[in-house]
Amino acid sequence: MVWFIVLAVVLAAIAYVLYNYSRIRHLPEGTAEMSEMAGIIRDGASTFLKTEYKTVAVVVFLVALVFSLFVEKTSGITFLLGACMSSAVCILGMRSATYANVRTANKARESLSIGETVKVALCGGSISGLSVQAFGMLGLVLVLIIWGVDHTATGHGLIASLECNPSVMRISTYSLGCSLVAMFNRVAGGNYTKAADISSDILAKLRHDMPEDDSRIPNVIADFIGDNVNDIAGNCSDLLESFVATMAAAIMIAVTIFKNGGETITEATFRATCVYPIALAGVGLLGCLAGLGYASVRHMGDNPSKELNLATWISAGLTVALGFFAALIVFKNVPLYADFRAGWLSPWISSVLGIASGVAIGSITEYYTSTDYAPTRRLAEIATEGEAFVITKGDAIGSRSCLLPILLIGISLFISGKLCGTYGIALSSLGMLSFVGATVSIDAFGPIADNAGGLAESCHLSADVRAITDRLDAVGNTTAAIGKGFAIGSAAFATVSLIVAYVGNYTAIGAEPVLNFASFVAVAGGIIGGALIEYFSALLTDNTIESARLMANEGDKQLSRPGVLEGKVKPDYNRCIEMAAKQALKKMLLPSVLALMIPIVGGFLFGVEFVGGLLVGATIVAIPRAIFMGNSGGAFDNAKKYIESGSLKGHGKGSAAHKASVTGDTVGDTRKDVVGVALDIFIKTMSTVANTLASVFAHITLIK
Repeated sequence: MVWFIVLAVVLAAIAYVLYNYSRIRHLPEGTAEMSEMAGIIRDGASTFLKTEYKTVAVVVFLVALVFSLFVEKTSGITFLLGACMSSAVCILGMRSATYANVRTANKARESLSIGETVKVALCGGSISGLSVQAFGMLGLVLVLIIWGVDHTATGHGLIASLECNPSVMRISTYSLGCSLVAMFNRVAGGNYTKAADISSDILAKLRHDMPEDDSRIPNVIADFIGDNVNDIAGNCSDLLESFVATMAAAIMIAVTIFKNGGETITEATFRATCVYPIALAGVGLLGCLAGLGYASVRHMGDNPSKELNLATWISAGLTVALGFFAALIVFKNVPLYADFRAGWLSPWISSVLGIASGVAIGSITEYYTSTDYAPTRRLAEIATEGEAFVITKGDAIGSRSCLLPILLIGISLFISGKLCGTYGIALSSLGMLSFVGATVSIDAFGPIADNAGGLAESCHLSADVRAITDRLDAVGNTTAAIGKGFAIGSAAFATVSLIVAYVGNYTAIGAEPVLNFASFVAVAGGIIGGALIEYFSALLTDNTIESARLMANEGDKQLSRPGVLEGKVKPDYNRCIEMAAKQALKKMLLPSVLALMIPIVGGFLFGVEFVGGLLVGATIVAIPRAIFMGNSGGAFDNAKKYIESGSLKGHGKGSAAHKASVTGDTVGDTRKDVVGVALDIFIKTMSTVANTLASVFAHITLIK
């Protein structure tokens, strides 16, 4: 019954998403030049995704075939379902953003009102955010309705007969389908957008002293496209994968607890532990609908940050309140585990700890990256001393920003585990993502506002319009930085819950799930896992910088053509768009396949304990690394914006301080939009692969 109630909520959310999509489509685009530029961006983004998915589809089909033939016969279907849900969210989110960007700019042009313009950008962002939560739940609920959760069944492939629990396999392969698509999107999208962005900045601000987003620079349109490809499509698939992974981990842990609990755990208790994660996600989606719906009808003032924060607080507050009643209904009348120290309240308290951590991590990220606070302002001030001071200070901000988020994550996980056992850890992770619809909506506001500002500049709209879009862009930079902090924090929670589920998946019935870190096998895996994070970071950085160098040189060639710099001849935008796409697609395969193959090779060669160590080592290194990358990059970006806004007296655009901040921003671009955001999906993908094949590794190990 609960599955169908949640399904009804999901379908209502999808109906609201389609309504908002229709609203955006029916708004006017503005001038003929605005329509033309928006059309180029939309077509370029669509072409990129179509080309990318030709490769992704082949990989997804082959992996699905392997699962059905050799592991569990229906797991290939659920893997394909996960890949389809993730892809649908990417396409819908990106299409809506490429319609919303020009309509946001036009609303600013027509109304000269910040409040009205914010509504259009947020409406576009809500399509992405609500789609993430609704489609992620839709696929998983369908899996549960069709096949259910059976803790006693055993499954086998169409050819091989490897012992596994088919329910666990279907859930984990659904999550893996989401994860693999997210990995491709993050790697390819990050390379595309930052190669275009860095090359544009180099050409405009360092080589030719031209305005940002000047339409004479051929790389600019590729940069606009990249905002949608990475910050919308990539982010949607990333957060959808985290959201699905936490729900999957909670159900897998419930199966493990029941399997190892013997006769002390009743069927009613088992059903309750499987139902509550889905119920919590369902009430979270209701909270997001209420928060975003209220923002869409409310009269907005001139403080965009306040309006966006209000939508988040309403969503989070309703999720906490409704989650309480869900726990009461689900757990009140069933026998509880001994681990539930606070009775039926234990699961709810664990989820609230995750929700509180998510909100707190967002606030901490805002402090370290927003121009409203001291760290970024000091970074802008030290730019007067030159590039070396900017880079060194930015690194210090990034490193300092790691402690509090990780401390929050650690404390939340510890208390959740004490209150509710391993099940509580998974619920704490899910709690943080239970209102992901709102957080992704606010995050998607950023690239839409950024694109709107770029269109206002490149289409030569008035200074009043540009003032509005610049203000929204500054707010969008902060929301994007908060979104990245949230994505990294949620990845940490999700990965820990997946590691806990992984250990339970290979543990024999009746035995306590333990990963022995005194074992040299686990330690060896941990050391290698940490080193792999550094290698992965270097690989992505090298790929992006090489692509940016090639694109900058191409842009220089086009600017040297007669008439281009004078604005009499249009540059060849398509040439740069094609180059960005070609480089991104060429370089996405190796990093993505690494995430898939590392746990598989490690598991078959060295066994389950080695893979457990690998996951723990990679996670311990990746979390602070990702936070450092995201926050230092966000501070670099906003320090540059602070100087460009004229807030640093005597050091405006074109000054030595500005050029030093541009160097910092160029360094930060690769950090925050390529490496930082890809690290979290890297550790989640490895953990999901390990969960999927845990029972296989337990039976087949070549080196014992």
